Amino acid sequence: MNSIRPHITQTFFAFVIFLILSIVYMYPALEGKNLHQGDIVQFKGSAKEIMDYREKTGEEALWTNSMFSGMPAYLISTKFKSNILRIFHYLFVLNNWRPICFIFLYLLGFYIAMQAFGVNGWLSIVGSIAYALSSYFIVILIAGHNSKALALGYMPPIIAGVYLAFRGKIILGSAIMGVFLSLQIFIVHFQITYYTFLIILILGIVEVVSVIRKKRFKQFSLALAALSIAALLAVASNFSSLWTSQEYGKYSIRGESDLSVNAENKTSGLDKDYATGWSYGIGETLTLLIPNFHGGASVGPLPVKSKTYDFIKEIQGAGKARKTIEQMPTYWGTQPSTAGPVYVGAIIVFLFILGLFIIPGKLKWWLVSVTVFSIMLSWGRNFEFLTNFFLDHFPGYNKFRSVSMILIMTEFAMPLLAIFTVNEILKGNIAKEQVIKYSLRAFYFTGGICLFFILTAKAFFNFTADIDQQYLDQGATEFVNALQSDRLMLLRHDAFRSILFIALALGLLYLFTRNKLNKSYFIAGLGLLILTDMWSVDKRYVNGDDFVSKKEYDNPIPKTKADEFILSHGADDPNYRVLNLAVSTFNDATTSYYHKSLGGYHGAKMRRYQELIDFEIIPELQDLITGLRSGKISGIDSILNGADILNMLNTRYIIYNPDAMPLINPNAFGNAWFVTKALIAENADEEIEKLAKADLRNEMIVGSEFESKVADFKAVIDSNSSIKLSEYLPNKLVYKTFSATGQLAVFSEIYYPEGWEVTIDGKRAEYFKANFLLRALIIPAGNHEIEFTFRPGSFYIGNKIAYAGSGLLLMLLLGTIILEIRKYLLNAKALK
Repeated sequence: MNSIRPHITQTFFAFVIFLILSIVYMYPALEGKNLHQGDIVQFKGSAKEIMDYREKTGEEALWTNSMFSGMPAYLISTKFKSNILRIFHYLFVLNNWRPICFIFLYLLGFYIAMQAFGVNGWLSIVGSIAYALSSYFIVILIAGHNSKALALGYMPPIIAGVYLAFRGKIILGSAIMGVFLSLQIFIVHFQITYYTFLIILILGIVEVVSVIRKKRFKQFSLALAALSIAALLAVASNFSSLWTSQEYGKYSIRGESDLSVNAENKTSGLDKDYATGWSYGIGETLTLLIPNFHGGASVGPLPVKSKTYDFIKEIQGAGKARKTIEQMPTYWGTQPSTAGPVYVGAIIVFLFILGLFIIPGKLKWWLVSVTVFSIMLSWGRNFEFLTNFFLDHFPGYNKFRSVSMILIMTEFAMPLLAIFTVNEILKGNIAKEQVIKYSLRAFYFTGGICLFFILTAKAFFNFTADIDQQYLDQGATEFVNALQSDRLMLLRHDAFRSILFIALALGLLYLFTRNKLNKSYFIAGLGLLILTDMWSVDKRYVNGDDFVSKKEYDNPIPKTKADEFILSHGADDPNYRVLNLAVSTFNDATTSYYHKSLGGYHGAKMRRYQELIDFEIIPELQDLITGLRSGKISGIDSILNGADILNMLNTRYIIYNPDAMPLINPNAFGNAWFVTKALIAENADEEIEKLAKADLRNEMIVGSEFESKVADFKAVIDSNSSIKLSEYLPNKLVYKTFSATGQLAVFSEIYYPEGWEVTIDGKRAEYFKANFLLRALIIPAGNHEIEFTFRPGSFYIGNKIAYAGSGLLLMLLLGTIILEIRKYLLNAKALK
């Protein structure tokens, strides 16, 4: 028992330290406040209908009509409760104690990994701090990327489990990998899971090379088999979420387009310009070492001692100038915008470079490969040859946007090698003279880079940002000159700062290797330096000012006068749509909080809807905006009368000013309508082309794949016919129809064949696609009740598979724990 007590003590203190650090960083949470997170505000808008339905019925809606005229709810707010292991997730995140739980999970996840890699327990705490406080991991919290943060917390133990299995602890490693992979998939952030897989893939390649050289085929094969079984169980335990996401992916912007236009920009997933929109600059990579190398955030603070402050002070006075410089466009990199840099820490970079010199073997080459690989791919459009190769040929890579996110691989690899390097020094595996010699080289390299840019940055860069042109166009040349001078100042300040931290770390190493400092003080000193370095940078981007009261957090989208008018006048209609021109229509989900919106905010909207936006909706909006600016109501009425796309989407209300009464569109076609003719289009290009020319109130466009549905149908006009929506739920629509003759009906609902079923008087019928993305149905003569119901088998059957998979994975975990306890007891008995 004596051998295990130190580990229990260290783990207990690690837990306490992690909890204290998380609470102190997010201290306003103790006052009931929460972070104001932009994406969470958007999420609350997009998920309102789904969550209301869940609260009212206890069931999942699976579909929402509140955003982009209708889409599956899988990637918005569906709760997948079939993974039994989710109970562990709620333990690890302290029962969802937000935002404290995010930092805590970062710390805990990397600590588990450090232990698996055999790192000293106290040093593991230091490594966890370095990983958890990597600036990007903190910056994403203010943006509201919560699922990404949780997935990053689970990433290190997944990789550590694979590493353990390859080191001979096959059952233990496979169980750890399987459980944490199951939890990461449960979070539903597949991009981070994909990058986790890439790290493991590179590890696997390094292992294969080693196996071939040392001919250890049996152990490797057993480890690979066990890991594969555990991974399959992890996938099975989340089968419902994976199946529904895969199914929907084919129809989203991450699937292949049916249109042939702009072919050079297309992949089998996202368009190249969309996927690479956020590409890290090649020079911007130096933010890993110098946080303000490219100015920090797109909207960031400047110190009072700055030329911009002096310039603004002369115009506005000192009081206003102090507030103004808190919101300056300091960033001058290649990304469209950023909330902050990717900074892993000057000390971590220094120790990483030291590791390159003194750590032998495959672990180093694995982590170096991960670092170089992810950095080059993060450059995106700035390194087109490699990026285009992966977008065109590497499976799954083109399904994800924001290629700069791949730097999370670097943010894992660099701290791991850095801390592993220190661990080898502590164990005495590296000769002290070698440590001193190569520490100096690492200092000359990292410190030299910093010094180089302190002295020469002005010669290499002009510190110009795209936004500067807006100020120059307004004649604010002096302001731009001051701002660019301050960007240089920020770089020099942080470069000097990095040199200082590297020098202090070098001093600690020197004192330790010269026996002037014992191991405990060395670890504590190193931890304090890393904590100070990372904490002070992170606080630039997430601090107490970013918290709001519980009341404001719970009600982030107050009603406007326009909202109140629509809600009061639209109460008699269960399903109409709102176009909000007062926000960025297709990048804002706040409208969806109260209404069914034509717009929204989501990274995986349906592809055909995006194409309809690009080719048809945007031109109609431009005409409408021009008419609104003219101020002539009669002109607007004429525009709306000819806006067939807006009308077929049942656009009843148009908000142009949140404080004014909205426009009421009397030309909207309604929830459904009868047409007299079906026009056949040979392909998607022809569908979208005919859509702009047809009289959609009386005609429908049908693709050739559905030509047989309408080929033999002859519509006969019945002036007394009617079709009306009588019941509305997100996943159930009921219509009452009457006609003396058979009719062709178009429904103002998005076509999605994977789960929607239709019946006429309780008997199954077949609907088809019309008008590029709406539903259509042939209705026989007479009185009928038509019911559309959303029952995707991928969700319901997937849940059954997930229960079974997570149950088996739980049995594997319990069996592993029993085996490890038994092994420990046998070893303890043998020692006696």
